[in-house]
Amino acid sequence: MPSLTGLRVLVTGGGSGIGAAIAKRCADEGADVTITGRRADILQQSGFAHLVADLTSPADRAALVEQVGTLDVLVNNAGVFSDQWDLNLAVHLDAPRALIEAFLPTLTQRRGNVVNVASVGGIVAVPEAAPYSVSKAALLMLTRTMAFELGPLGIRVNSISPGWVRTPMADDEMQVLMARDHVDLDGAYDKVTRFLPLRRPAEPEEIAGAVAFLASRDASFITGANLVVDGGASVVDVGMVAFTP
Repeated sequence: MPSLTGLRVLVTGGGSGIGAAIAKRCADEGADVTITGRRADILQQSGFAHLVADLTSPADRAALVEQVGTLDVLVNNAGVFSDQWDLNLAVHLDAPRALIEAFLPTLTQRRGNVVNVASVGGIVAVPEAAPYSVSKAALLMLTRTMAFELGPLGIRVNSISPGWVRTPMADDEMQVLMARDHVDLDGAYDKVTRFLPLRRPAEPEEIAGAVAFLASRDASFITGANLVVDGGASVVDVGMVAFTP
């Protein structure tokens, strides 16, 4: 039997990239999936039940909770990459916290669980990305504190921290290297992953597999954990990179 059979799953930011892959993987594992995002056109192309919402809006969040109703798994995946402190905190910290609290009655009733999509950027410092990194680090601590507080209710709360993943958002970031170093998109990804132990970026489906595991019954005794899915990036001693041939 697929690992998520019979479970109702909500994936925020589910229209493209990692979110779309998570939605598909959860559906393949037997879940009843709903996705949400800000762009109606993208959501309509997904084939999933979908709701348009700006998760930084309390009114939109309230409407989302009312329309979704019963829920077993909340995947807080929606993200931005911006130099605005308030926006990063609103999307990566305030919205996940508010959604967890809003869905608490149904998650408690169904002994559900939450998976927060953080980032390796919340574990190690990222150049010129303090607002993003700080907000993702805060999401990791939110995961731990919520796991502690909600555990007695039977609710598990975990997170994953992806590294470089080939997504539209990451493709946009690659434009800087493509222009500076006169390389194509593949060449830019080669540059940012050349010192990773696995020497490549992830595909969205690989991140989705990690989320599906944490959301599933196979992870029934795992809570407060952060699963790093970064190809080994965060285990590299940057000082020793100088000795790499």
